[in-house]
Amino acid sequence: MAPGFNIQPYGIQSMLKEGHKHLSGLDEAVLKNIDACKQLSTITRTSLGPNGMNKMVINHLDKLFVTNDAATIVNELEVQHPAAKILVLAGKAQQEEIGDGANLTISFAGEILQGAEELIRMGLHPSEIISGYTKAINKTIEILDELVEKGSETMDVRDKEQVISRMKAAVASKQFGQEDTICSLVADACIQVCPKNPANFNVDNVRVAKLLGGGLHNSTVVRGMVLKSDTVGTIKRIEKAKVAVFAGGVDTSATETKGTVLIHSAEQLENYSKTEEAKVEELIKAVAESGAQVVVSGGSVGEMALHFCERYKLMVLKISSKFELRRFCRTTGAVAMLKLGQPNPDDLGYVDSVSVEEIGGVRVTIVKNEEGGNSVATVVLRGSTDSILDDLERAVDDGVNTYKAMCRDSRTVPGAAATEIELAKRVKEFSFKETGLDQYAIAKFAESFEMIPRTLSENAGLNAMEIISSLYAEHASGNTKVGIDLEEGACKDVSTMGVWDLYVTKFFALKYAADAACTVLRVDQIIMAKPAGGPRREQPAGMDED
Repeated sequence: MAPGFNIQPYGIQSMLKEGHKHLSGLDEAVLKNIDACKQLSTITRTSLGPNGMNKMVINHLDKLFVTNDAATIVNELEVQHPAAKILVLAGKAQQEEIGDGANLTISFAGEILQGAEELIRMGLHPSEIISGYTKAINKTIEILDELVEKGSETMDVRDKEQVISRMKAAVASKQFGQEDTICSLVADACIQVCPKNPANFNVDNVRVAKLLGGGLHNSTVVRGMVLKSDTVGTIKRIEKAKVAVFAGGVDTSATETKGTVLIHSAEQLENYSKTEEAKVEELIKAVAESGAQVVVSGGSVGEMALHFCERYKLMVLKISSKFELRRFCRTTGAVAMLKLGQPNPDDLGYVDSVSVEEIGGVRVTIVKNEEGGNSVATVVLRGSTDSILDDLERAVDDGVNTYKAMCRDSRTVPGAAATEIELAKRVKEFSFKETGLDQYAIAKFAESFEMIPRTLSENAGLNAMEIISSLYAEHASGNTKVGIDLEEGACKDVSTMGVWDLYVTKFFALKYAADAACTVLRVDQIIMAKPAGGPRREQPAGMDED
């Protein structure tokens, strides 16, 4: 600035450092926040439901995602706006908690915020809207309890039919038209690894191996693990064998202390290398004598060690990932040992068969363990491109997570937007009983439920208005289970179509959405400090799935 014109900053400017941003008031802060959240929910909304569109997201590492799984989409979009981040966090919370329904959370939150915006423009104060929304969500949760299908609270988690009926909706929303194939794969895998007490079901026990080539119909479930690597030695197949697992490498180790060896004559040089050989042979022999036929190494396998393993007819596998090694131990019931030596009989694991097979040009090692009870099952997915495989994997993940959720709480509610229309109708009736200004907020909350049938029918290319009005008509005459049949574009009873959603998924999705929306509405000022200088720090790249 020119020296003559240095005007003293006044007001809030004088308090904060220069370079900060400060937005306050309704139109600047609240409506801008709402707008950002609406943008986010517009992105996810079109991929809601079975006919949802796919999004192509290229993240900052140039990785391409083609998916309609909302959790993946919002994770890969680096959302900058603080208010929209709140919705992303709500979606993530849903993904962590249930593993499905992230899309419902984000779309619904965006919808009720849009309702809030209309109310604010009408002149309601945000705090009145928040209190209305809070009443509405509590009422919604009461009504959800009444809509639970009778007799669904007891279920046998090992009965494939019952599992599939609950899992179908979650998988269909990711891979429409292939849900029957995927569900039966996932259900098989989950039932195999389900422990005695189903509440302890561990999602990590169902692995996914993605192999290019073939089609979905070539996919199978393997009891045990599939390692995407070849064996190290020449022995490719072994049945009913004991396994020794070494967490370190199978190799001659350099001594801990540094020392110099003076060698005077050629004989000493020969003896020196002979002793090394003898030592390795002794170690490998000890392993072979303990009855183990398969050696699994967590690190490198030395040339010499390999030679002796071959001589003693030991099969050698190399698993470099620590997590995979742990899973392998879980599959076989082995204990990983730190250094080479004779293993205790208790530390050995057991496998039914280890074999190397070639699937679609890729050599994989299949470790089967049929008797081992609830160890690990692997779903082998086949597909034509990487992005298809990734999407199939997400569908399987959703299925497995749904299985976990149903082990804890198996109650179901009608799917296909039947629940949402019923909620809309009931909450609307509840709003007429309220007297204060909350009633407008509650009515808006009720209308927001219409977004779900509307989006479902729009994504399927049907006439949304007609469908919603005929749904309302059906529900008004007392058929609480009528939803949309997307294929025929008509309203049908969901119990005949067999579309059920888990109660917990709906419960948490609506709860998180309402919480996130209220959080955004409570903000009335945004004060951003001047961004720190220095090089921009990229967020560290995400770890791999394990």
